[in-house]
Amino acid sequence: MNSYAIVAIYVLFWVISAFIVLPFGLRTPDETGDMVASGHADSAPVNFRPWIVVLRATILSALLFGAYYANYVYGWITAEAVAAYFRVS
Repeated sequence: MNSYAIVAIYVLFWVISAFIVLPFGLRTPDETGDMVASGHADSAPVNFRPWIVVLRATILSALLFGAYYANYVYGWITAEAVAAYFRVS
């Protein structure tokens, strides 16, 4: 696997991880008892911290990419194994 493929696959894992961890830890005004400002949605978070999302996404994507790359190197799960698992007899 060349370096461009590694970077591209890692970026894909990072984006997916960012969407996975995005809702964790967010609180709405209903949950915190705060007042909703005029023009804001009732469901808008009051404590959004983007750097925490970036950190969590980086950690999760590093773990997922590590598992993906280890599978690529050692061949634990192959395309034939997946096809055989889903094959209908």
